[in-house]
Amino acid sequence: MSAIAISCKRRKTKKNTINACRLLFHLRARQSSLHPCFITHHKETLMTPNLQSTELCRVRAITAFTVLPRDTAQWHGILAEAKAQCDTLAAACQAQGYTVQSVRIVSNPFGEYLDTGSLHAAAQGLAEIRRILNELNQNGLRIRFAVGEARTDAEIALLPGLIAEYGDLCNACVNVPIDENGFLDNDLIRKSVAVVQEIARITPRGEGNFNFTVNFNCASYIPYFPAGYHRGERGNAIVFGLETPDLLAAALRGLEKQPAPHAAQMQTAFAAMKNALQYHIDRVQSIIAATPLAKGWTYIGMDTSAAPSKNCTSMAELYRLLGVPYFGASGTVEASALLTRVFKAQENVQLQGFSGLMLAVTEDEGLAAATRAAQFDIRALLTYSSVCGIGLDTVPIPGDTDAEKISAIMRDTGTMAFRLNKPLTVRLFPVPGLGAGDITPFESDDLCNCAVLAVP
Repeated sequence: MSAIAISCKRRKTKKNTINACRLLFHLRARQSSLHPCFITHHKETLMTPNLQSTELCRVRAITAFTVLPRDTAQWHGILAEAKAQCDTLAAACQAQGYTVQSVRIVSNPFGEYLDTGSLHAAAQGLAEIRRILNELNQNGLRIRFAVGEARTDAEIALLPGLIAEYGDLCNACVNVPIDENGFLDNDLIRKSVAVVQEIARITPRGEGNFNFTVNFNCASYIPYFPAGYHRGERGNAIVFGLETPDLLAAALRGLEKQPAPHAAQMQTAFAAMKNALQYHIDRVQSIIAATPLAKGWTYIGMDTSAAPSKNCTSMAELYRLLGVPYFGASGTVEASALLTRVFKAQENVQLQGFSGLMLAVTEDEGLAAATRAAQFDIRALLTYSSVCGIGLDTVPIPGDTDAEKISAIMRDTGTMAFRLNKPLTVRLFPVPGLGAGDITPFESDDLCNCAVLAVP
């Protein structure tokens, strides 16, 4: 490690120590009447060398947002430039010890650059994009592409066929608005449900719905797929996302286990997770700041969500470490709200996307196991979404679920999103031939096998 790097690390360690001490002083002033061991607990919020390890925090996504025109001759140059920005940032992060899992590119709404007159014509355009990305992808990093939002009936109707053919290079979403009277566009919801059902019918095991979601009250520039979209309003932009469940679990495991009032324990847990996450956000952002981008490109912020996957600590383990017997038990709502506070409380970073608690059922081994133990249902997930997010994400449901039932649960989710002013999504997997309680036969590297949840 260079002298400069060591110096920076010392400054950041000192900064975090000072912040933690300030927190300790503040808590002493406010909580002097609490159990004596309370102070001992809060000493554990100080950063330890272990929590500074880059092995505990990975870069889940470096996402570039760019605009493609109708002129296909320009696509190679635009996509090459977007990929180059991601690669430059990925190399800088890797040089400092951070694993980068994927780079992603999100286009403007695909109706602006693809010929949507027919499925064949649109597919030809995506074939060209696939060819270009395959040519550009020389460093082995996983590259994903989002065609953005579908805005017309014709565009929505194209999605099943395009997703079936292009999969991870055709992530797409539909944004459902609300009218002045507080009612959702149910016609648009019905059309979206038809897409979900058709994708389930024409893709193996219905796995194609991994690449489609319905958004409610979701702002642009979400770095995660398939909810990510934009309309070019901020030009060429970069957004980061981190995978941090391993880090948060390590922070909780490091706390000294002593009796204390419940509120004190929860505050201690909050401070430990917040400080650990803040350290890595600060460090990654310092890497970004030191990495020059091409003219016209800007870094606009980070989605601070934990972004769990099947290859890291389960979110269910965080609930256990917070004292909840299992995910779905009493206390799950409280713990969900606490975890959400951790992601929202990060400082010196422009929050983008969800920046909240993600409960992606089939992307999380612990949540998948909880479905098999019947520890929660769809109603419970909606309840938790009231204090966290991101809605109903990667939830397997019976393959023969009636379209109106799916529409109704989307309306419930959307109503919550707008009523509570938060982003929520619905990404459901109707699994052909399976009923409630059956175990999914997914073969995707991204998905865990779960028990199918009944739709109320």
